[in-house]
Amino acid sequence: MNAAFVIFDQMTALDFVGFYDPLTRLKSMDFMPDFHWQICSFCEDVSDIQDLRFDPDSIKPSLVDFDLLVVPGGYGSRSLQHNDEFISWLQTAAPVPLKASACTGSLLLGAAGFLNGKQATTHPNARNELARYCGEVSEERIVDQGDIVTAGGVTASIDLGLHLVERLAGKEVRKEIARQMDYPYYS
Repeated sequence: MNAAFVIFDQMTALDFVGFYDPLTRLKSMDFMPDFHWQICSFCEDVSDIQDLRFDPDSIKPSLVDFDLLVVPGGYGSRSLQHNDEFISWLQTAAPVPLKASACTGSLLLGAAGFLNGKQATTHPNARNELARYCGEVSEERIVDQGDIVTAGGVTASIDLGLHLVERLAGKEVRKEIARQMDYPYYS
């Protein structure tokens, strides 16, 4: 399995790390030795809103051949949803069978057309903004629509990562990874 973890300038670090940690444990804990990921960005210089710097593995790769795409949120998503070049790049993920977002990353999936007619969630402060992109805005922490999974505000990213672990490797693996993370809030 090949995953594309998208990063962008002015993202929220926890939005990214929250899903990154449990998903990459699929490999490090030997549940899915064939789980590979690539940190993909639209630009070379990426830092979060507090100037924590991230080093992408690749810049603007085609996203077409990945099995999983996960997009964080953050202040940068507010302008990127209107950036035609960024959205065109994100749209290369159209054939990816499973796409997910944390927080306002759903605005980016929505701007790319991936949420049309679907139920989705985001940070509570962005729900009105999300409404133009999806069929129904939910207040749920995780919304799984089969090929699209969206998560609410910042800390919901951890729940998203564990939810995706369960989808990929089963409930027992999710429980074991949550236990290893000492994460008691996801039963």
